[in-house]
Order: sequence, then structure tokens, then C-alpha cells
Amino acid sequence: MSIRHLDSLFDPASVAVIGASERPARVGSTVWRNLRASGFPGPCWPVNPKYLFLDRERVYPDVASLPQAPELAVICTPPATVPGLIETLGRRGTRAAIVLTAGLDRATKQAMLDAARKHLVRILGPNCLGLLSPHAKLNASFAHIDAQPGGLAFVSQSGALVTAMLDWAQGRGIG
Repeated sequence: MSIRHLDSLFDPASVAVIGASERPARVGSTVWRNLRASGFPGPCWPVNPKYLFLDRERVYPDVASLPQAPELAVICTPPATVPGLIETLGRRGTRAAIVLTAGLDRATKQAMLDAARKHLVRILGPNCLGLLSPHAKLNASFAHIDAQPGGLAFVSQSGALVTAMLDWAQGRGIG
């Protein structure tokens, strides 16, 4: 595994949330709320053809409508849409994507990976909790609380373990 575009994942200049929503029970709603609350300093663009505005922010109907390619895309859309989104994002110049979407079958997952490989897009996921990078003021996850800045890094495949560690660290003032 190379380190190519890991900086775009952990410390991006801009983020798009594809599938951002105002519906409280949706992953896209939680991710959008977490991203906005984390204080991320760069441009944040919600993408969803069903809305014109979210939190007074203009919503873009699709990736092609964004003012520029996001360095990081967070995908919260149905499984069948993921490979096409990765292809479009890669063509535009996006360098990293977090795929929160669950339920990708083998063929869909392979199509996603093929599109990512073709455009050198770094993928985190699918079916993941997301990414919390406190030093970058980035919470691109659907975790119930944010991570505090500190000197500890934690990486896990298990969303349940991550949320348990977040609870444990918060209770002890550990960042």
C-alpha cells in the first residue's frame, strides 16, 4: 500500500458530502451536521438533488455542479450509485473518498475499486463509520460524538469499537 493521497484523506482542503440530507434518521444528515459542527475551515459542499439549501448552504444537485473538485468526498448514497460517483469524482480531480454506504455486492465493490484505481482515488470504506481527524477539525463520520485533539491515533475496522473508544476517551479527557 502506498501513501498516495493520504493527506487528502486526513487533512483535505475541501469536502463534499454526497447524499447530505436534512432528514434526522439519515446517515447523510448526521455526517453533514458533524462536518459543520467540527469547525472544518475549508469549503464544505452538500450534494443532493432533492434540496436547494441545507443550513443556509447552497446544495448542489450533483458532483458536476460543484464549483471545483472536492479534495475529499464523503459518499452516503445507495450502493448502485457509488461506482459512478467515484468515476465522476476521479475525473474531476478528487483525490480521496470515504464511502459510508453499506450493502455493496461484490460486482459493485469491484466497479468502485476499478474507478478509484483508474483515477488514483484513495478509498476509505465501504460500510464504514467514517473518519475523525481532530487536528484538521474534520469529523467526516456518523459517530455520535467528536474526537478531541490529542497525541493518540486510533484506527479500527470496527465502528462499534471506534464509538466505544470515543466514549471511553471523552470520559477520561483523552484526545
